Amino acid sequence: MAGSLSVLTDDSLLSRIDRRFYVFEKAIGFLSGAAVLALMFLAVISVGGRNFFNMPLPGYVDWMELAMPLIAFLGISYAMRDGGHIRMDILIGQLQGRKLWMAEFVTTFATLVLIVLLIWGSWAHFGRSFDCSRPLCSADSTIDIGIPLWPAKLLVPASFSVLALRLVLQLWGYARAISEGTDQPVAVPLVKSAAELAQEEAEHVQGASGEGRS
Repeated sequence: MAGSLSVLTDDSLLSRIDRRFYVFEKAIGFLSGAAVLALMFLAVISVGGRNFFNMPLPGYVDWMELAMPLIAFLGISYAMRDGGHIRMDILIGQLQGRKLWMAEFVTTFATLVLIVLLIWGSWAHFGRSFDCSRPLCSADSTIDIGIPLWPAKLLVPASFSVLALRLVLQLWGYARAISEGTDQPVAVPLVKSAAELAQEEAEHVQGASGEGRS
């Protein structure tokens, strides 16, 4: 489940690459959040203009369409690194040691294969939209105000490519864990036990109570 995983670090090459790549993932994740905030302001402007001046924001639906890849895809690698995606740990949670890392390796590899196929398909979709023989290099555009769609379509394979690099790092981490037989591998999300989660919840509640009294 989201919020129940942690990522360990050390001084190894894998961990150093993981931490530097994580900085980039956080940056594009911030852009995804900023897109949500920008859409919120656009909605306020559009609704306010419609209600008070009978003039909604021109092309509001067009801007919503263009922002969807920013919101839906740009932060997926960041979430993957921290284990923020929903997981079904009923089976894998029963495994330990090398068996656990082998299972994680197989599922991560299957995910990477799927992402590579999605990169191929979304890049082809972008290619059908990008044509520099036309104005603004656009073979298609939004219906209302005619914004070119190819920049939004390009974001999809670009975001999937970042995710593919993250999956390669995680495969490296799982392969290293299988080879070394360690219980605490780096650069991969680790499932916390129920006791650890309960302790974190208790510390959070105690911290909140202390701030309330002060």
